[in-house]
Amino acid sequence: MYICVCNAIRESELRRVARYTTGDAEACYAALGKRPDCRQCLDEADMIVIEEREAARKPLAA
Repeated sequence: MYICVCNAIRESELRRVARYTTGDAEACYAALGKRPDCRQCLDEADMIVIEEREAARKPLAA
């Protein structure tokens, strides 16, 4: 699924870069060589970044 239609950023790309980048969704976009255009995606993108980072911090269940 595309998160940012203007930049053709897929959710999977955003999740991947969120694990290795600090900052908000705009920082993740920059890491992908993009920047927000219409900005309508940023709220959802920020939530995905937060969700991905929280999931990465949780220990794996035994």
